Amino acid sequence: MTRTVVIAIGGNSLIADNHHQSVSDQYSAAVETCGHIAHMLEAEPLRLVVTHGNGPQVGFILRRSELAAPELHMVPLDSCVADTQGALGYHLQCALYNEFVQRGLARTAATVVTQVLVDAKDPAFAKPNKPIGSFMDAEQAQRHREVDGWDLVEDSGRGWRRVVASPVPQKVLEMGVVKTLLDAGVVVIACGGGGIAVVEGPNGVIHGTSAVIDKDLASSLLARQIGADLLVISTAVEKVCLDFGKPTQRSLDTITLAEAKQYITEGHFKPGSMLPKVQAVVDFLEGGGKEAIITDPAHLGAALAGRGGTHIIP
Repeated sequence: MTRTVVIAIGGNSLIADNHHQSVSDQYSAAVETCGHIAHMLEAEPLRLVVTHGNGPQVGFILRRSELAAPELHMVPLDSCVADTQGALGYHLQCALYNEFVQRGLARTAATVVTQVLVDAKDPAFAKPNKPIGSFMDAEQAQRHREVDGWDLVEDSGRGWRRVVASPVPQKVLEMGVVKTLLDAGVVVIACGGGGIAVVEGPNGVIHGTSAVIDKDLASSLLARQIGADLLVISTAVEKVCLDFGKPTQRSLDTITLAEAKQYITEGHFKPGSMLPKVQAVVDFLEGGGKEAIITDPAHLGAALAGRGGTHIIP
């Protein structure tokens, strides 16, 4: 039976570093990642959904909006997320199309602008903690805090970033469309940036809200809703490590769900970095998923073949 797989690609798959942030640079990064994805599809005809992050890109749009504010209207955060779903989805679609043509694969890709329902009473709205935008040094962070009123946090020793509310995703509203496309053999690009956060009123009408949903948690939710066999989270490192950055650092090859939960409790994973990825895996496996993998883009194919990455099993 053809496996159903959800691959969540991280920011390093779209922006390589601070010196390569232009649109053309982002497309080049997408081309590299899509090459790895196409290679996987050559080896196995997967039913595949690709999700992606958008933190830096949303930050760019918000900053452009602020600079243009004297003459143009501000762009709300939910519209910023929608903008990135379209633009980054286009990059991935284009790169995948070209890879399929070059490899002679009879596949196509399509992007679904995806809304994700959240609870209007989620406590996250009272305590913003989701990093968006570019990394900055302490001086830049202090200036934005004083001038722009931003909430900022230091992110895993990599610099300072703006944070916004990150409510727990409840439901992917376009799930029927995603399933229909999968059944037609389409590679689906969905839940970009964790999805556009929407809340539901008492009469069932939805509207956008100022929040960013964690991409990995939304990917886990989507994977559970479509009954995926495998959730793959692509990040900056080949394997999950314990004691990361310490002399006692050690990588993990295969661990169980119980071990993953134990390592979370012991504090091995940092918020805004590896913690949401491992938590997303826990949610997926507890929801009936068969296996999850965390690895980097270059090892996607090897990881699916059992030769790389960190595998987490029930």
